[in-house]
Amino acid sequence: MTALPDAPRALAARRVFIDGVFRPAVVHVEGGRITAVDAYDPDGVTPGDVVVLPDHVTLLPGLVDSHVHLDEPGRTEWEGFATGTAAAAAAGITTLVDMPLNSVPVTTSVAALEAKRAASRGKLAVDVAYWGGAVPENLGALAELATAGVVGFKCFLSPSGIDEFESLDAEHLEAALTEIAAFDGLLIVHAEDPAQLGEEGPLGPRYDAFLASRPPVSERDAIRRVIEAARRTGARAHIVHVSDAGALADVRAAKAEGVRLSIETCPHYLTLTAEEVPDSAAEFKCCPPIRDAHNRDLLWQGVLDGTIDAIVSDHSPSSAELKGRGEGDFGLAWGGIAGLQTGFASVWTEARRRGIALETLLPYVTTGPARVAGLAGAGVIAVGAPAHLAVFAPDEEWTVDAATLQYRNKMSPWHGRTLAGVVHATYLAGERVYGPEDGVIARRGREILAAGAESTLPGASDEEGA
Repeated sequence: MTALPDAPRALAARRVFIDGVFRPAVVHVEGGRITAVDAYDPDGVTPGDVVVLPDHVTLLPGLVDSHVHLDEPGRTEWEGFATGTAAAAAAGITTLVDMPLNSVPVTTSVAALEAKRAASRGKLAVDVAYWGGAVPENLGALAELATAGVVGFKCFLSPSGIDEFESLDAEHLEAALTEIAAFDGLLIVHAEDPAQLGEEGPLGPRYDAFLASRPPVSERDAIRRVIEAARRTGARAHIVHVSDAGALADVRAAKAEGVRLSIETCPHYLTLTAEEVPDSAAEFKCCPPIRDAHNRDLLWQGVLDGTIDAIVSDHSPSSAELKGRGEGDFGLAWGGIAGLQTGFASVWTEARRRGIALETLLPYVTTGPARVAGLAGAGVIAVGAPAHLAVFAPDEEWTVDAATLQYRNKMSPWHGRTLAGVVHATYLAGERVYGPEDGVIARRGREILAAGAESTLPGASDEEGA
């Protein structure tokens, strides 16, 4: 396939994902936004200013990933705005939300948010919004951080792995939800009960020892605690990276009752299994852990029945030194998976194997994450929306070579696997920012601040309040 134009006025395809279905359409772009979506007759006469995509590709809205650790400033040697957003663009992701850790400082104050925003200047290949953090030290000041532009607040119920980002106990969790309910904010929760976790320290090279140290009951007990607190306070809560399918029954019941709860899972839980993790392969280590194949099947049921609201990467890389700590000891190696660039393709590959249609999967990587983070207009092809688009060949295959990925640290648990789905172009506000033949060609990404935010920095994005 030849390189696509850098700034087309209109793109036509037999299969354009609009309102949950594929149909022939012409998408018109002007001033960075979609100005019209017209019917398209592939067998008719096409105007000369319309770029017609080949039949084997689809035109998708730019994907959305609401769970990404970019680690800048302070730990840019793990990942940074330049490399992380390049990986996103290569995956067809046009909007992501950066986590409040593992950067230094962590995003738990307005000053820390300003430091993060300043560090991003000129480096963004895609649009970026920000989560704030809720830790014991900043409870009572969350509204101020919300006003500064974060889209919500991340907390841990167990140790985060970073000393400067402390976890919340039961009393702190109740206080955070009560505070956030007062301004109708959102608390997103790493839900593992520390009382159910094994002691920190060496575990050796066998994955089963690590898996046993973080049992399913740790997730279930923590999720029940969040449900009960959300019920009492009326606050909105979101559970991040759910790995235990046994927790889905409680989630279904809470949603049916009207508790304001949403949940996400991740590509590694939907495509990898504990049985296949090699000894000392720390690139597979994450918290909560990848579980067995039966659990994976049940998670897919949770996707298909709508219990799970979004599929996001939880891209959380580290330096090679930290990943190799203890020479592959699963108790000592850094826990976090690099999955931003391979996430969508890996999930689509598994979905296709299971006979799941692409149009069934797409809401979980577009409007689902956008809804979680409150990003109106992201993840859709619609008049007035930003012209964030991805040209995607769903049946084209490629083999993951970690050395060629855009990450700062070239590691991937999918290394050597053949995946379906190739991104041929990523458009941000109508301008091509990525193509496989020339990589990232532009840094046009903008910041997205939550509605009502007041910028304190020069050069504020015109996407504020989107």
